[in-house]
Amino acid sequence: MSLKSILTKPVRMIAALTLASSLALSGCTSTTGEGSTAPLKKEDLVMVVSVINTTNPYFAANILGAQVLAKKLDIPLEIVDSQGSSQVEISKIQAILAKGKKVVMFVNTVASSDAPTIVNDVKAAGGFVTIWWNKPDELNPADIGNNFVAFQKHSGLESGACTASALSDAIGKKGGIIALPGVQDSTTSATRVAGMYQELDANYPDVTVLDEIPSNWDPQLAYKNSKDLIAKHGDKIKGVWTADDGMQIGAMQAFKEAGMLEKVKFVSDGLYPETVAAIKSNEGNGAIVGETFHRGYMASAIGLYTAYLAAIGEIDPSTLPAEKRDSLFAISCVTPDKIDEYLQWDNDVEGWVDTLIENGPWDTAPVPLVGAGPEKIPARNK
Repeated sequence: MSLKSILTKPVRMIAALTLASSLALSGCTSTTGEGSTAPLKKEDLVMVVSVINTTNPYFAANILGAQVLAKKLDIPLEIVDSQGSSQVEISKIQAILAKGKKVVMFVNTVASSDAPTIVNDVKAAGGFVTIWWNKPDELNPADIGNNFVAFQKHSGLESGACTASALSDAIGKKGGIIALPGVQDSTTSATRVAGMYQELDANYPDVTVLDEIPSNWDPQLAYKNSKDLIAKHGDKIKGVWTADDGMQIGAMQAFKEAGMLEKVKFVSDGLYPETVAAIKSNEGNGAIVGETFHRGYMASAIGLYTAYLAAIGEIDPSTLPAEKRDSLFAISCVTPDKIDEYLQWDNDVEGWVDTLIENGPWDTAPVPLVGAGPEKIPARNK
């Protein structure tokens, strides 16, 4: 498989507005749902899914989940391709809001600092939004009102710890590894990295992180950074930790070209299709030793369905407990020997969405609600 066939476009983050000014706007809002409307009619709604790009497999799955749910609920759907740019993301969302229909929106934000602007714009337009993965910790849905229905994610700390443990065990609990986080202004990346360090500090004192270079969720950048780190550290590298599978794909290509793929172990987050194929083909003599399982179509469908229930008045966000406004959903650790048990839902996405509609957004396997955020990054002892 060539590098060109697996790499996504580089993620180019441009901050649109400062966090401080956006939070100042949000600070003027009420906790009782000010800005929300009476229950809306289905014919007045448009669903919107906003993703960082449309080529990364996870974001493509976000779109799939939105398409399936929108079809089942018979609501039109618009897709925002942010092209890796906060500026593009916000301007496209504002253009949809200006059309006049009330939005039911899921946003996978490019950067944490985009969230305040987006939720305030949606509130002003009388729509309903859930944000997935990235927002500032101090931005609380309950402080904005009912229109910011919920913030939702899977635990980054748990993800980072899960994969760090699998990687450390695979290299014999000692040796050097490199780490490739995602976007620096990303609470998701930051918590995954923190979970990695927390696990290493607690249980693997002889595993050393040789270098850590953010690679922006981008396979091409991860490929370049990995080549640079191979030149710098050579055979000292026993393992590679990446914050998502897109970057793992690029890193593996670099190690393959260096003739090191069978000597180094890899872990990551997401279990993307390319990663599943690599595991099943035993690429690199079992190079991939650990993954986490969650799905983009599950995230977008959960987020959109939560916002939809608020829009039509079936839930009142102001009465929900804290864990249903700032939510952590289950994430699973996966090793190659048990991968098949986690792929069953991919074979019947429509059936999974039917179960979501039946059970509701907080109680649908394999990703039920398990806790409340925000996740706090622990201080390191080292």
